[in-house]
Amino acid sequence: MTTTTLAVLVPVLPFLGAAAGLLLGRSAPGFVRPLAVLPTLAALVLAVLVAARQGGGRAVDAVTELTPTGSVPVELALHIDGFAALGAVLVGCVATCVQIYSTGYLRDDPRYPSYAALVSLFTSAMFLVVYSGDLMVLLVGWEIMGICSYFLVGHYWETPEARAASLKAFLVTKLGDVPFLIGLLALATEAGSFRITEILGAVASGSLDHPTLIALLLLAGVAGKSAQFPLHTWLPDAMAGPTPVSALIHAATMVAAGVYFVARLLPLFQASRAAMVVLAVMAAVTMLGSALAALAQDDIKRVLAYSTIGQLGYMTGALATGDRGAAVFHLLTHGAFKALLFLAAGVIIHAAGTNSLAAMSRMRGLRDRVPDAYWTMTVALLALAAIPPFSGFFSKESVLVVAEHVATGHTEDAPGAAGWTVLLAGLVTALLTAAYATRLWLLAFRGRGAEAPDHGRQPVAMNAVLWVLAIPSLALGGLAFRLLPDWFDGHDLTPTLTTSVLGTGVALVGGIVTYAAWRHTTALAARPPLGAVAAHPEGDAALVEAEAIASHEPAYGDIAYAPDPSDPGRLLLGPLHRHAAVGFHLDAVYTTLFVRPVMAGASLVRFLDREVVDTYVRGAGTLPRVLGTAVRRAQTGNVQTYVSALLAGTVVLAVAAVLVATGA
Repeated sequence: MTTTTLAVLVPVLPFLGAAAGLLLGRSAPGFVRPLAVLPTLAALVLAVLVAARQGGGRAVDAVTELTPTGSVPVELALHIDGFAALGAVLVGCVATCVQIYSTGYLRDDPRYPSYAALVSLFTSAMFLVVYSGDLMVLLVGWEIMGICSYFLVGHYWETPEARAASLKAFLVTKLGDVPFLIGLLALATEAGSFRITEILGAVASGSLDHPTLIALLLLAGVAGKSAQFPLHTWLPDAMAGPTPVSALIHAATMVAAGVYFVARLLPLFQASRAAMVVLAVMAAVTMLGSALAALAQDDIKRVLAYSTIGQLGYMTGALATGDRGAAVFHLLTHGAFKALLFLAAGVIIHAAGTNSLAAMSRMRGLRDRVPDAYWTMTVALLALAAIPPFSGFFSKESVLVVAEHVATGHTEDAPGAAGWTVLLAGLVTALLTAAYATRLWLLAFRGRGAEAPDHGRQPVAMNAVLWVLAIPSLALGGLAFRLLPDWFDGHDLTPTLTTSVLGTGVALVGGIVTYAAWRHTTALAARPPLGAVAAHPEGDAALVEAEAIASHEPAYGDIAYAPDPSDPGRLLLGPLHRHAAVGFHLDAVYTTLFVRPVMAGASLVRFLDREVVDTYVRGAGTLPRVLGTAVRRAQTGNVQTYVSALLAGTVVLAVAAVLVATGA
């Protein structure tokens, strides 16, 4: 079987599994789980074979015209280079793990058949995005993922949080998709084709007249799909969906699509220095803002959601420095450890007996109750914090290296300002990432909250998947940069001494300071209450702070927030904590700038429709009805009345004629 045939089967198999699952879900429930797992597993095997045959060498291209369009042709094209081959393996691996994990996590859910089918369709759409060589076909997969995310995030539609989150995710991503579509059409018009290879050829020859405008339009769609500032607000709220869905969205689909798209068309963005600077600033703001927000969250999944936003910021930062190898390298390692983090969080949530959310302030004694999640999440958090030799260290280090090279002028793939922006933001974010990773570990496994009821051991399928994902979280980074350099455009991804020391140093500082703050707040929380100040004259201020920390504050927006008295995030952020907990009020800003004006406009339109248009329509019907009533009353059926009226009319006409004649 040819490589092209194998590649075509990769997205087709999960699609067929989704269709069969929807058709047989109720009539043959025994086939639901095999139809969910086996097609995705087969697609993973085929993706591995495609990657082995491609081997990081010359790209595999195949094309056939779908239908004559009369202008710019739309073609069913494959373009499989090293990035596409590795990306498909990542998608298949994470999707297979999620499907296996879901058989245990949602084993009692009555809507599991539709859930599993949508996950398969989601996977098929991402495979289509990864392998597609035509932007219009890529857009199909792009939009299918959007509608799948709407249904999956809203899986628990009985809850208002899930309904609101699914609608918000759909609308915010569509807000970015509108300029994205315009950018695609403009790009194809100037390049004369939707084919990626021909577009890159047009960029290389300088045939594009408006590269900056096109790049900025495309970046709007990327910001929405990959949850980058300012269109990132949907991702934390999307945690209302099932945890395996969160793992799939954050690790291998949806949010990865935007980064992958920019990596595919990076020469287009490099053709505009303004677009590269905008991309760098977007990445820097995203990294820093999301890291601060993660340090203030109480729900474990919201911490991980903001973490994903920040790590995607690293990827877009690498792209802003002109190196897609470092971006895709971090995409791969992040996919492994972020999937592990979410699925381990799912075990914790499952142990707590809730559907989708788990407040760290209420956790206690989980280390002994969920040992598999404890050890594997520890590995994943070390990878997230970029501590060597875990995988996240090597990929994050590659981002810092390319940023340092651009900043110091060793390479001219991007403006120097972009390099400095990404480098400085990346180092500060590394410190904050280690801080919130340490905080999560301390509160989740050594917290002082109320102990949740013990719901027994977790299903074997769930725990087994955690250990499978722990292997790449530990070893993928160290192996990839040694064994797969050809897959990343041949770029050397070996860590350098300067950025390694800086990156690891700030990460260690972040972790140590957070641990010290946790010890401090724990000691304060254990002291006597404020009434015992006289017994501790040296600690008046500390006791006041302890009582403030221990107090239950009102909810932040829609977040039920009951802080752990030993939470170090409050001490580290100080007065910034309240603002970081609600994402720096960006939702409130959007409500003021967009939601309320739109609702006011809708109210005005409704008023005009009901009070003006409907009044006109009712008036147009009332006048003929009144006239008809008047005429109907004249029709009495009395012949004498009719003759009298006729004579009276004759007299009136005669008088009128005389008057006219006299006047003449």
